[in-house]
Amino acid sequence: MRIMNHQDVDAAVSLTTRALRDVAHLDWQVPAAGLEWSCRDTAVHVAEDFTAYAAQLTVRAADAYVPLEIRAEEGTGPAGLVDMIEASGGFLSAAVALAGPGARAWHPYGGAGADGFAAMGVVETLLHTHDILGGLGVHDWEPDPALAEGVLDRLFPHVPRGRAAWPTLLWATGRGELPGLVRQTTWRWYTEPVETERLLLCPMSPAVAADLQAGGTGGFAWVEDGPADDTRDAGGIVTRAREAGTYRAGWGPYVIVRTSDRRAIGGMGFHAAPDADGRSEIGYDLVPSARGNGYATETLKALSSWAFGQPGFTRLDATTDEDNAPSQAVLRRAGFTEAGAGEGLVRYVLRG
Repeated sequence: MRIMNHQDVDAAVSLTTRALRDVAHLDWQVPAAGLEWSCRDTAVHVAEDFTAYAAQLTVRAADAYVPLEIRAEEGTGPAGLVDMIEASGGFLSAAVALAGPGARAWHPYGGAGADGFAAMGVVETLLHTHDILGGLGVHDWEPDPALAEGVLDRLFPHVPRGRAAWPTLLWATGRGELPGLVRQTTWRWYTEPVETERLLLCPMSPAVAADLQAGGTGGFAWVEDGPADDTRDAGGIVTRAREAGTYRAGWGPYVIVRTSDRRAIGGMGFHAAPDADGRSEIGYDLVPSARGNGYATETLKALSSWAFGQPGFTRLDATTDEDNAPSQAVLRRAGFTEAGAGEGLVRYVLRG
């Protein structure tokens, strides 16, 4: 994994502010390309993100954003907006440079250290500079490929490689097309997916779950026979939990991505957050072409380990059809023991 630092933030800010100053004579009230925001609002958003990320690292925010509000004074023109981006980018660069090796802070896409927040800052300014310039009629701007490659490596480990980094990043964020891949209708980055020897396990956020339920890709490049109906249906777990107010990040389905080709091959995850006794249940589904390779066992062991590493967790349950011998074998290989049967089902349990 590429470790990004304050020098990457400085390089991105330098590139983008130079490009934006070249168009500061234009009207920034027009819509940014592909966004509902104006170019002006998009520039303010970049300054907001830089400042928010710097604040998160500075106070080691644990469970929410630091309650700051960044806005441009009325009448601020494009040149002033670029100054805001340059100044706030300096705030983030300084915070990244000063953060110790153990510094971590909260982000809705997963906690991160200084390298993660540096990568987030870089991707925000690269993408939104693209959006602003596109809205102003400039369509040929490209940043340093090394910055785009670093962002892909740090925040988009699930995205297929083999093409130029900048077009790949635009595809990964719903801003472009790549041959052989479905254009993305939703996307997110992953600061800390669960990793195994051969797999990445990426938690379904509410937006990803909703997109899968609606027939989308969830922001992943799937093998030809995926995603399966059961994986799409699993998105309902997240949707229902969010509607009920019980959604907890990590305690839902995960998309299983094969690292050899960065293709999604199925889903596995928890049916709900742990109950009052610290118990939850897990289920899984692999596309037919990925079965028989030990991926389900590898995933189940990794998610079980993750679960028992959470405070207060005591027991993980699983249920399989009585005649589903392969599924039962997966559970046994992952350390589960049979805990009863009835109505055509076999129940398994794993205790910490």
